[in-house]
Formats: sequence, structure tokens, C-alpha cells
Amino acid sequence: MSGTTAAGPGAPGIVCAFAVTRTPPDAAALAATRGHEEGGPLRLVRAGGLCLVVQDVPAALFDQEALTERLNRPGDLERCARAHHRGVEAAAGRGPVVPLPMATLYRGDPTAARAVTDRREALEALLDRLRDRTEWAVKVHAAEAPPEPAAEAGAQAGAGGRAYLSRVSARRRDRQGAHDRALAEAEAVDAELRRYAVAATRHRPQSERLTGHRAPQLLNVAYLVEDARRAAFTGALARIAAARRPAVRIDASGPWIPYSFARWDEDPRFGPEAPAAPDREEVRS
Repeated sequence: MSGTTAAGPGAPGIVCAFAVTRTPPDAAALAATRGHEEGGPLRLVRAGGLCLVVQDVPAALFDQEALTERLNRPGDLERCARAHHRGVEAAAGRGPVVPLPMATLYRGDPTAARAVTDRREALEALLDRLRDRTEWAVKVHAAEAPPEPAAEAGAQAGAGGRAYLSRVSARRRDRQGAHDRALAEAEAVDAELRRYAVAATRHRPQSERLTGHRAPQLLNVAYLVEDARRAAFTGALARIAAARRPAVRIDASGPWIPYSFARWDEDPRFGPEAPAAPDREEVRS
């Protein structure tokens, strides 16, 4: 990415929007936060009683064609995602926020403000829902099976007839049984944690290429937790970690800004299982 400086708020160009809030962050802290490297300082666009945290960015790098090309490059995609998260964190300095999808772009402040006012009722409901709540992420993987000893594998490969087929069938049944036990344990973990959460939503399990583990990811769940119940939720996590669950491995992290429960295009009255908003919105004029 280059170090091009974007035009100021009064000049024509593209506005990148990060998040909506009722409680505007400190202006100096906002301006000191680094968003996209190519853009100007973060600033506020006011839309009625709500505030949109935005950054002016150069059209040459953020129009639809250029942005699509850059987001197809892993390094640029990661930098864009990190810049977006910094903008959302800055917006959340004094209260709940509704994070927007990464690379939500508008042609000028009036268009950005109109997008907020057109959805004000849904945004207000989301902000009410997210007040004093955070997100916790829990991923459950099947335990990695020990590799088959080379000597045994060679013996099986060299064997023939009914005995060899029987061993192959038994190994297949063992693998299926282990998978079924792991799924049952994963579901039990989810059921226990939901007792301490306001809401929960399941994301698609990540591939082994993304997780870096040979064993499959069975569950990828986000929990929305009241700040007042955080100790109860983390206590449940600790008990689950201490319990002997040989069929699974559990990874948990948090608290996070509740991205999974603050979807820009989702009506909160329909609950957290509604389809997710797209990763990126087209430039709007």
C-alpha cells in the first residue's frame, strides 16, 4: 500500500465508514488513530442523533475495481482488515457501536449520513441491544488422532484377504465413533455456555488450512454476554477447560466488540441467526 494522503472532508472523493455510535469518541483520540494508511485522519459524520466514524480515502485506491483487486491479495486484505478494526475500536471508546462491514464506502458525507438516517430505527435497536455486552468466541476442534505407526501401516498394506479388510473396516468404525463422540462433546460445551449468554450464533467452521490443525473444527460459535454475567461465563469456560474431554480441544477468546451481533443489514428483531451482511458494500453515491 502506498502513502497517498486523501483529500479533506470538503473535497470530492470516497468516504470509508467504520462504525455507528451514539456516544462520539474523543475527537483528538479519534484523529490520532491510524485507519487506512492511504487515508486522512478519522473523523465524525453526524446523522441526527447518531455518529458515523469515517475516513477520507483516495478514489484511485478505493473505487470498486481497485479495491476488488487489492482485497484479492492476502497481504492487502489483512492490512485492510486491521485498519477497519482500528477504526471500529476507536469508535467504541465511549459506548456501544454498530461495526459496519469492512470497506463500506460512500461518495461524500451526505450519502454516508443518509445511509445512517435511512436505517436509524434498526441502528438504534442494535445499539440498545449491545449496550454493556461483549462477544466471546469459542472454537471446538476434534482431538488430533495419533498417526498410525509406520510398521502397522506397512503390515496392513502388505496383508491380503479377509483379515486385512476386517482391519480396515474396524479402523473406519473407530474413526466414525471418535467423530461422533467429539460432536457430542462439542454440543455439550455449546449447551453449557449458552446458559450464561444473551444470544449465540454459529459461524461456519474454519478449514484446516486456516486453523493450522489436522483435526477438523466442529464448532465456531460467538456468544453475546452481559458485562454483569462475564464472571459467570468465564467461570463456565474454566470448568469446561478443567473437565476431562479427551475427544475435543477448546479455544476461547474475548471479550470482543460484538461484530457477530451488530450486523449492518440485519434487523435485530429477527435474532442472531439471520444471514450475515456481505463482507463489502459497493461504493454508494
